[in-house]
This record gives sequence, structure tokens and C-alpha cells, in this order.
Amino acid sequence: MDTGILAALIAPGSRAAPGYGRLTPRDRVVDIACVLIAVLLGLIAVGDVNPPPRIGPLPEWLSVALCVAGALSLLLRRRCPTGLAAVMILASTLVPSLGAAGGLALFNVAVHRRPAVSLSLGAVAMASCMLQFWLYPLADTPNAYWIAVTLTALACLALVAWGIVVRTRRQLMESLTERAVRAESEQQLRVEQGQRLERERIAREMHDALGHRLSLLSMHAGALEFRPDMPADELSRAAGVIRSSARDCVDDLREIVGVLRSQHSGEEQRGSIGELIAESLAAGSRIEFVEGVDLTAVPDSIARHAYRIVQEGLTNARKHAPQETVRVVLGGGPGEGLSIELLNKLARVAAGPGSRVGLIGLRERASLAGGRLEHGPTADGEFRLAAWLPWKAYDGRRE
Repeated sequence: MDTGILAALIAPGSRAAPGYGRLTPRDRVVDIACVLIAVLLGLIAVGDVNPPPRIGPLPEWLSVALCVAGALSLLLRRRCPTGLAAVMILASTLVPSLGAAGGLALFNVAVHRRPAVSLSLGAVAMASCMLQFWLYPLADTPNAYWIAVTLTALACLALVAWGIVVRTRRQLMESLTERAVRAESEQQLRVEQGQRLERERIAREMHDALGHRLSLLSMHAGALEFRPDMPADELSRAAGVIRSSARDCVDDLREIVGVLRSQHSGEEQRGSIGELIAESLAAGSRIEFVEGVDLTAVPDSIARHAYRIVQEGLTNARKHAPQETVRVVLGGGPGEGLSIELLNKLARVAAGPGSRVGLIGLRERASLAGGRLEHGPTADGEFRLAAWLPWKAYDGRRE
């Protein structure tokens, strides 16, 4: 059973587990290698019968036949590893040509079964080799027996230890793979949750704006109904307000298509960007505000998105770089679009990892509005959050 150096030919990365019938090409190559190794070593043991055994020697043809049968039985080692190893180890006590097959089967048990099982079979193999070398002495010298037993016992221990290492490595790789898959799945869930929450937030905001415009439309239409004799200038002004409100309602309805409606009853109050900047300054934030556009001329459908982008950008800056100054730049105009940029130096001390759900929600919001958003560190050591929102030319008119 001196087969310790032969286990290296067994591929430790085999994916076929006990009881599984589907084998990879690599597994088939390993099966053929195991059979050939067991046959070759068994044939060497067949001719090594000097001095004569203490029991009647087996016929050579029978020893060769048992050697080949034992080698072929290794093809079943994935289905019943423990039983096959036990049979090979015990049979090798009387048939030395089965020693190589027994060693390979022992290694297979260490790979596919608990360490307690493989260690127990290793102890049985050591006892078997002690009896085998007594029945089949190697030489007449007094120390030959103990040398052979010691070397074979060490080989058995090496096979079991190596098999346990291979088993542990496989379990570790499976665990790491499972963790990676779980982490990827959880990240995908967080992304989907961030998108859903942002869609719901947009739906609530558009619900408020649309309700307000429809109420104005209804009020002015009612005035025309009850005052058909109003002066021409008042009639023209009322008609203009109705036209403007109807056009804004159509834009909001077009924007709300595809956005999930929230089932929550809570409503969020939104102020202006100027008020948001003032609140942040009062809270101790360092902000440099460059207002390159008249905020009062920004349509409400765009202003609500701009407010949320600036709000989330300032929140991230307070969370990850509380001591740094945030530069907020607004620009653009009707027909050009509204550009938003927030810049702040990266924190000297790394902040804790975040889920980035807020930034994911902002990207979803900008995309639904027909714009775009990008974020990330720059070459100057700053974190940049930039967005562009469409601003149609006619939206700038106030009627």
C-alpha cells in the first residue's frame, strides 16, 4: 500500500461528487489514470513474493485477475467511496496486489467524506499493512518489517491528510462562490429597491403638481362658464392660463407613464433649492453656491428633480466628507437644459461603505425625466456629481 506519491495524479478539482452520474472530461481522464496506476503497482506486487509468504501463495493468474478487478472497481469510487475503500483495504491484507487500489480508494474517502470517517479507515489501513507485511515478509533482516510498516503508515497518513486538505479547499471555494452569488443578488435587490423608491417618490411629487394644475384649470374654466360676458382682456388672460395649465398637465401625464404609483399615504413637502442651501449652511455645512440660472424660471417638472439631486448630493457630502466645502453650480436655460454639478474634495479619512441606493435613485430619476446623471472621483481628487435635465424652450414662458 505504498502509494502516497501516486495520489498526486488524482485531480483535486474534480466536480463529480459521490452519487452523481454526470462526469466531466477531466473526471474521465482521472478515472483512467487511477485504473492504470492501480494495475501497474499491483503487477509489481504480484512478482514480489521473496521470501515466501507465511500462508500458501496465491496463483499468479489469480493475483493478476484480482489486481485488475480491484483497479476497475475504482470506477465506482464516487458512488460508494467508504464501502469500496473498506473492501479494498481488508482484501489487500491477503492480496498485496490490491494495495494500490486500496490507497487510492482511501484518498477518495478523505476527499468526499468527513475527516472522522477517513481517519478511521486510515487506522484500519495501518492495521491491515501490519498484518500484510507479517504474512508477506519483505526480507529476512530483523528491521525490514518495521521499516515497511512505518513507511506504509506514513503513506496512509499522507493520503488521508492530503484528501482532507482537498476537501477543505473545495468546501472553501463553494462557500466563497455562494457568498459572491449572494452578495451580487443582494446588491441587485438594493438597486431595484432604490429604483422603486425613487419611482414612488416621483409619482407622489407629480401627483401633487398635477392635482394643483387641474384645480387651477377647473377654477378658470368655471369662471368662463359663469362669466361669459367678461371683458376681452380678462377672457384672453383666463384662456391663456387654461392653455398653459392644460399643456403642463399633458407634460406631467407623459412623464408619469411608466412610473410606479406608491401605495403610501405620506406626502413629502419640497422647498426651493435656495432654501435647501440655506438650511444646509445653517446646519454647519460648507457650501459654495453658484447660481447660473434664474431658479424662479425653472419649470416645476424640472425643479423637483433638481431639488432632489442637490439634496442627495449635499447629504452624501455631509456623510462622506463632512469637513470639505461643497461647490454647487447650476446653469443652462430654456432649450439648453438645466445642468447641475456638485464638487467636493475626497475625505482624508475613508468613510464607511455605503449602499449607494441614493445615487442609484438619482440616476433612475434623471433617466425617467429624459436626462442623465454621472458621479465618481475625478483626477483632481474630488468627488463629482453631475446631472443634466431637459428644459424645453416654451416651458420658460409664464402666461
